[in-house]
Order: sequence, then C-alpha cells, then structure tokens
Amino acid sequence: MSQAGPAFKRVLLKLSGEVLSGEKGYGIDRTALGAIADEIVEVHALNVEMAIVLGGGNIFRGLRGAAEGFERVSGDYMGMLATVINAVALQEALESRGCETRLQSALHIREVAEPYVRRRALRHLEKGRVVIFAAGTGNPFFTTDTAAVLRAVEMNAEIILKGTNVDGVYTADPALDPAAELLRRVTYFDALRSRLRVMDATAFSLSMDNSLPMVVFRITKRGNILRVVRGEPIGTIVQEEA
Repeated sequence: MSQAGPAFKRVLLKLSGEVLSGEKGYGIDRTALGAIADEIVEVHALNVEMAIVLGGGNIFRGLRGAAEGFERVSGDYMGMLATVINAVALQEALESRGCETRLQSALHIREVAEPYVRRRALRHLEKGRVVIFAAGTGNPFFTTDTAAVLRAVEMNAEIILKGTNVDGVYTADPALDPAAELLRRVTYFDALRSRLRVMDATAFSLSMDNSLPMVVFRITKRGNILRVVRGEPIGTIVQEEA
C-alpha cells in the first residue's frame, strides 16, 4: 500500500448498517465493527478530520417496515432509532481504541447523544474529534444517503466516502448480472439518467447542486478507507463533468 499522505483534509464517511452485520447479515457483528473502527482510527491518525453517517438497515429499514404493514412515518422513525444504536456501537468501538469522538443525533436523545448543532459539530472536527451523526435528517421520507450529503455540505467536507459491499458502481447489479461492468468514473447526470444504484435521487441532486464529489468503494476489504483517503484510484468516483 502506498505510504502517501492524505489527499483530503476533511471527509464524510457514509456507512450502511449492513456493513456492521458482517457475515451474520443482521444485527451488529463485533468483528466487522472492530475492523471498521481500526481503519477509522488509522485514517484519523493522519490528522484527517472525519465525520460519519450510519445507516440502520442491519436492524430496521423504514421502507421494509412500510412493506410489512407499518405506517411509513412510524417505520422511518424506527429506522432512525436503529441508526442511533449503530452509532453508539461505533462510538464505543472507537473510544475503546483511544479515538476521541462526539455523537450527535437529529432526534433529541440527550442521555445518549448531543443534539445536532452545526457550529458545535464543526468545532469538534476542528479539535480533532471524530463526529458521528445519527438519526438521519430527523425527518421521515429522507434516507441516510440524503442525510450524509446534507451533513457533508454543512461540514464543508471535501468528499463523501461511501463504503459498500461491492467494489464501486456497476452498469447493473453484479449479483444478478455477471456481465455487469465496474465504472471507474461517473458524472452526476449519467448516474441520475441511468438510474445507477449509488444513492437515491434526492441525495444525488443535493450532491450535484453543491459540486460535492463522492467515491463509492468496497469497505469490507481491509485498508480501503485508507487507500481512498490517500487518493488511490479504487472504487468509482462520482462528480461533475470535467
């Protein structure tokens, strides 16, 4: 692995809840959680300012809940609470490794997390703390992808790092289509037009409006977060046209 310094000063890492479940496919797997925490600590040691947004699909997903009979708004709030559980688990894993963190929630749960305050979050980043954002945007009908883009824009992040279970953005679902090809570079417009499964349309539009690039990469491969932060060409970069 290249030993180059970081290519970015401030990043936002978007983690799906599923990456915390490991091989179990549900809940929180301590081995998977620990591996991700180890990498975050390595990146943080390079003096990279890190914000993190977590999904909650390993515990509960709002749309799935709606399909199973829950009212959509209730299901979305249940999903937000699932992200808080994941955020507390990640915070504990990072703090046990000596990494100072702050957890902020868009839903007020004062015994567990600070309420989200933009200026306070910025100050935490400036002081070298890893800031974990939970509960999405705090509103139903918005995904954690949209929350990630919103927080990245608010934190003045240079790039979004979206860690997934695949190597990047493909022309089709690689699990269903063996002929699917990995795309190394995609524009916002092409991603929206082709309905590539990267983020939902609201998140993409917000990224495009704010000229915020993102890298989609496989987070389950050890060392990939560090590689992306160092600017190595892995995964897929999504950005405006040159």
